[in-house]
Amino acid sequence: MHYPKGVKIAQTKDVNYGNRGMNLENDLNETNTYYLLHDIAVIHKKPTPITIKKVDYKSRNDAIIKEARFKIPSTTDYNGIYKGKYIDFEAKETKNKTSFPLSNIHKHQIEHLKSIIRHGGIAFLIVRFIFYNKTYYLDAKDFLLFIENNERKSIPYDFFEEKGYIITEKYNPRIDYIKIIDRIYFKEVL
Repeated sequence: MHYPKGVKIAQTKDVNYGNRGMNLENDLNETNTYYLLHDIAVIHKKPTPITIKKVDYKSRNDAIIKEARFKIPSTTDYNGIYKGKYIDFEAKETKNKTSFPLSNIHKHQIEHLKSIIRHGGIAFLIVRFIFYNKTYYLDAKDFLLFIENNERKSIPYDFFEEKGYIITEKYNPRIDYIKIIDRIYFKEVL
């Protein structure tokens, strides 16, 4: 670009906005830290249970795990408490444009979500469609109804548009899913 008096401004390169922000897990961890620091909710990522088989002890302070195995299949990604209610959810990202593959959710996770609902807890999925840069809250009740009444191996994107709630990303909290829980379970108007 040429400005008057010969001042030249360097050309800027095209910016790719397709992968803005962080991945879903990092966004949720930041959100949960915000909730904790502001005394809104106590929600944590569950550690994956492993059994350590082989460790290389270079020094007392520098041990490296060389081999490990999963102990048992893990349940869902996050759990905690909000307004006296137990919360449990799974978070997934997909690059698929038209649907969310059910192969991303395992049978033991489905059974776990059913148990949470049966015992009065709040269970849901948070699914990010990377292509659309949209993140959805899908209540586990709607998810379970879908899989019980369909033979499909995926949930159509349109189902998320119809039954899910878009979680608008912002600075803090990054992915404010508590607003949706308030709306569904505590009948608070947004």
